[in-house]
Amino acid sequence: MNTAIPPMETPLRGFLREFAQDRVAVVAFVVLALIVLLALLAPWITPQDPYDLSNLALMDARRPPGYVGSKGFTHWLGTDSQGRDLYSGILYGLRISLQVGLMAGAIAFVIGASLGTLAGFSGGRVEALIMRIIDLQLSFPAILLALVLSALLGQGKWPLIAALVTAQYAYFARTAHGAASAERSKDYVEAALSTPLSSFRVAFRHVLPNCLPPLIVVATVQVASSIALEATLSFLGLGMPVSEPSLGMLIANGFQYMLSGRYWISIYPGIALIVLIVAINLVGDQIRDQLNPRLKR
Repeated sequence: MNTAIPPMETPLRGFLREFAQDRVAVVAFVVLALIVLLALLAPWITPQDPYDLSNLALMDARRPPGYVGSKGFTHWLGTDSQGRDLYSGILYGLRISLQVGLMAGAIAFVIGASLGTLAGFSGGRVEALIMRIIDLQLSFPAILLALVLSALLGQGKWPLIAALVTAQYAYFARTAHGAASAERSKDYVEAALSTPLSSFRVAFRHVLPNCLPPLIVVATVQVASSIALEATLSFLGLGMPVSEPSLGMLIANGFQYMLSGRYWISIYPGIALIVLIVAINLVGDQIRDQLNPRLKR
């Protein structure tokens, strides 16, 4: 009789096993991975660089899908209002959306988690000062704050990221504050404070790691929100410059031609944007359910 004890399942293996049981999340993850792969390989799998001004061909502007342009290749998704290949523009636009979304989310994560942990762990006047600033910022819609900052900072990738970070770090800070406040009264924190470790090291070495699960959930939501905000600002002419068309800029370029039947200029970039945001949100929902089983439906 075999009495061997089966190996214990690691938390990571259990997480992956439960994640694989949700077919919707698996499909969303595969779609998201495919989008990221296409964006990374864009310079090698697209017929032209839409950021290169020498590729402008006004004679080929607003051509339908399948059109063979003056450059000698087929525009499978048509061309935009500047004669650039729309397929190339979408893949390069996805690169911008992912770069801006991930960088803005990562920077906002670091800033917000640090401030929230510091406020929740310190208490007193430090907590009151930080949280009053956070509460004041959260009283304004993120899109309104991002619009104002983008208008002040100007166009470009880094001004856009700065505007998105400023508009979104407060969500991380609020979440980290609640988690750090709950952790502050636990025994392991009291034990760590009784050692020669400084309060700063206890907060960021012991408390912050235990605040990560809810922060990871917020991060998935805010990355998708950053991508949507970038597209909105670019659509309004306050995000990426015309020389570096993002998905929002491509949608804006074709919006005025919708009624004339040239739907492809806006529809295809819009579909790519929707698929990207929905895939991130579906994956984020499953991560949230795994990290907090009480939220499972």
